[in-house]
Order: sequence, then C-alpha cells, then structure tokens
Amino acid sequence: MRTGVEIRLSPEDCKQLEAIVASRNSPQKHVWRARIVLLSADGVGTVEIQRRTGKAKPTIWRWQRRFMEAGVDGLLRDATRPGRKPTLAPATVERIVAMTLDGPPGEATHWSGRTMAKAAGVSHRSVQRIWAAHGLKPHRIRTFKLSKDPKFADKVQDIVGLYMDPPEHALVLSVDEKSQIQALDRTQPGLPMKPGRCQIMTHDYKRLGTTTLFAAFNVLDGKVIGQCMSRHRTRSSSDFSTGSTERPRQTWICI
Repeated sequence: MRTGVEIRLSPEDCKQLEAIVASRNSPQKHVWRARIVLLSADGVGTVEIQRRTGKAKPTIWRWQRRFMEAGVDGLLRDATRPGRKPTLAPATVERIVAMTLDGPPGEATHWSGRTMAKAAGVSHRSVQRIWAAHGLKPHRIRTFKLSKDPKFADKVQDIVGLYMDPPEHALVLSVDEKSQIQALDRTQPGLPMKPGRCQIMTHDYKRLGTTTLFAAFNVLDGKVIGQCMSRHRTRSSSDFSTGSTERPRQTWICI
C-alpha cells in the first residue's frame, strides 16, 4: 500500500461497503470504489488492487484518499468539476456586440457571420453564439416611415379615442385597402391530379386585368361579406339612402 495511506474500517462502515458490493442495484462505479476500500483495509497492495479491480493507480489512490477524508458518503458522490472556461474574453464579446450595433463597414447592407468573424478574428460559430446570446439578428430588417402630415398626432389621437371611447350606439368600422389584386389565369389548361401524380399547371400566366375587392368581416358569426368591382371611387351618402324616414338606431363611423 502507498506510504501515508492507512484505512481502518468500523463495523458499520464495513457492513455498508459490503452491502454496496453485494447489491445488484448498486451503480458499478460505487461497487468498484467500495471494493478498493475493502481491499485496502485488508492490507492488499496497490498492484494487487489494480489487478482485481482493473483500475489505474491514480484512480485507486484518489478513492483511498476520498474515503479517508469523507468516509463512505464520499464514495457515493462525485466531486464537483469546474465549469467550462469561456473561450472568448469578455472584452472580445463586447467588441463584437459593439461592432454589430454600429453597422457593417463599406457598402455592405448588414453583417454576416463570416464577415464579422473575419473582422473580429474569431470563429464563425463564436459569432453565432454571441449574437444568439444577445438577441442580435443583423440579417433581419424592419421598415418604418414617419408621416409628414403636420396634423398626424391629432389624427392619431382622434382614431385611438374613437376605439377607446366610441360614441353611444355607434358602430366603428376600420377600413383598409388590399392593393395589387390581379386577375390572373394560366396560359394553358392544367392537367388534373391522378394516382401517383399531383395536379400540374404551367409556370407562366396571363393578366386579365385588376379588380377591387370590398369586403367586411362580421365578428359575431365569422361571416365575410365581399364584392369585387372593376374600380373603386367615393360615393355620396345619398347613394346609400334606404328611402326610410325613420332615424337609424346606430351610427356608422368609418375610419
């Protein structure tokens, strides 16, 4: 046995270690650790313990020392290991984030992972990890436009106020347009679907003009009321008159 190693077992420790070795439910790593301690307590040398357990000398010495320091409980738990060291220094990470926020150099529209990796002197994967950790997506761009209308703020307040506090017995309608509706047709009739083949259509098409879709969505029953017209234009309220002299129960406000 190695010099300086002296293992003495109490009856309770000996009983507990033998139970670990004999149990079929014990993890194998606990079994051979217990056997190392039992053999050491019987005065068996390191070389013989190595032959019986199949473990290297440093492993045997480590668990002998662990038992001497922490007893049987020390054999049943693994020592905590230090976490993985960061591959990049914090200063490098901060520099990459700052470069990303400043925008790409030259005439490039945005940073790519490889251009940033080359500029920062790190790997492509490191750049991807840094961007993911900081929620940066240079390849994605959202557009916006500020209105030049001097009364834009007042109009926004009026519209938002209409939604938040509409007049009594009023029905508020939100109107928007769907542009670029074209009437298209294929240049040749398509072939129908059949077993083993999907429906086939020609890749080219012909334009048959444009149409304007007027539609409304009834939120009560989910019904869509729609009508297509060849053009759209304003019409006076008299064109929609029902001819009734009775005062309407609701006021329709279109915005």
